[in-house]
Order: sequence, then structure tokens, then C-alpha cells
Amino acid sequence: MGVAATAGMRTRSWFLPIAGLLTATAWLALFLWEESPYGRYLDHGSWTEIGLAGAICRAVPAGAVALPLLLYVGGWLLMTAAMMLPTTLPLLQRFQRLVEARPERGQLIALLIAGYLAAWAGFGAAAHLVDAALHAAALQAGWLAAHGPLIGAAVLMTAGLFQFSRLKYRCLDKCRTPLSFLAQHWHGPRPRRSSFRLGLDHGVFCVGCCWAIMLLMFVVGTGNVGWMLALGAVMALEKNAPWGRYLSQPLGGTLIAAAGLLVAANL
Repeated sequence: MGVAATAGMRTRSWFLPIAGLLTATAWLALFLWEESPYGRYLDHGSWTEIGLAGAICRAVPAGAVALPLLLYVGGWLLMTAAMMLPTTLPLLQRFQRLVEARPERGQLIALLIAGYLAAWAGFGAAAHLVDAALHAAALQAGWLAAHGPLIGAAVLMTAGLFQFSRLKYRCLDKCRTPLSFLAQHWHGPRPRRSSFRLGLDHGVFCVGCCWAIMLLMFVVGTGNVGWMLALGAVMALEKNAPWGRYLSQPLGGTLIAAAGLLVAANL
């Protein structure tokens, strides 16, 4: 057996355990964060006005915006690592085989993951700012404060309708064909830059496929580990199971029905 083949077998032997360990670590960190006294940082509340966090927000310029944004993006990255990295394992495995003969293969895999998480971090920051704006508007508008569940119903309806859109299936097809995605997006002459860009491009399509489902975290609670497990499982099946494509429309119908029930219960 040649040296390259032996190195390839070694790489394959550690790749899945390390990927599994990273995912398990993210889940454990989220669970411990949620159970700790700092679990409130994963959800909205008045924590930016009291205690140490409130003091920092008042002392730092634009602290009332910057500190919550940093904390939420940090929590969002943990959620992304826990929920979405398992759904992208097929791409990671194929990329690992592609670069296994390179001495810097560990760096290339890390850069791919960093690019993937960067796409989700950008979406998480944008979603947090929109969510914070809605909460601020609810404090000013009596109608919004009195009909908060209707905002949740609107999110459910949006997520349900998106399951029937062409954009959903275009992005889902990109996520479900990692080999052709690698062939289209991997360019070898500048491997580090290409690795990060590959992860970023895949992350953008993954956001395009799953953004509406991820917005449901703002309905059920961004720190709710049980709902994260459920939604993560749904997205993993949708992207990786042979029959996953056929899950999208029934899921969309269920979300639309849930939105209708929520509206009926709060009228």
C-alpha cells in the first residue's frame, strides 16, 4: 500500500470522529449556556438594562446595539454549528477526500467550515436586527404589543409558503448534490482562498434553502434546545435523505395550517 493511500485512510479514520465531536461540543455548549444564569442572553429581555451587561451597554458607544448583536451572533454560530454542520457532512466528506493528499488539508477543511459559518453569521446578524426592530416597534405600538402571536403566525406563514417556492428547490438541489457543487466551485491554484469561498458559497445556498425554517427559532425561542434538535433533524432529512425533497411541501402545508390555527386562537 502506497504512502498516499495510507495517509488517505488515516484522514478518513479521524475525519468523522472529529466532525462528530465538533457537533456534540456545540450542542453541549448550547445546553450549558441555556441552563446557566446567562441563558437569558440567548433570548430577548431586559438584560441589557440591568447588571454587568447593562453597565457595559451604557459605557460603550452604541453598546445597547453592539453588545446584544455580538452575543446573539455568538449564540447563533453555536446553533448553526449544532444544527447545520451535520447537514453539510456529505460535502465535507467529499472535500476531505479531494484534499487528503495535501499537507495543509486540515487548514483547508477548517477554512471551508469557517466560510460556511460566515454565511450563517451574516444571516443571523440580519435576522437579529430585524427581530430587535420588531420588538422595539412593539414597545411603541400598542397594537403590536397586544397581538404579538400574530407576528409569530406571520413567520409561520412565511416559512410555509417558502417551502413551495422555486428558490427553495433551486437552493435545495445545490445542497443535495455535493459532488457537482465541488466540481463547479472548487478551484485549486489558491487553495486556502478557494476553500473559504467554497464554504461561503455552500453556506449561501444553505441559507437560501433553510432561512425560513431557521426563522422559526425566533418563534419558539432561540435558546430552546429541544426545538433546535427537531428543526435540525428536519433540515438534515430534507437535504440528505434520498426522499428528503418530498418532505418540503408537506412541511410547508403543516406550517401554513399552524399559522392559521394561531391566528384563529388569537382573534
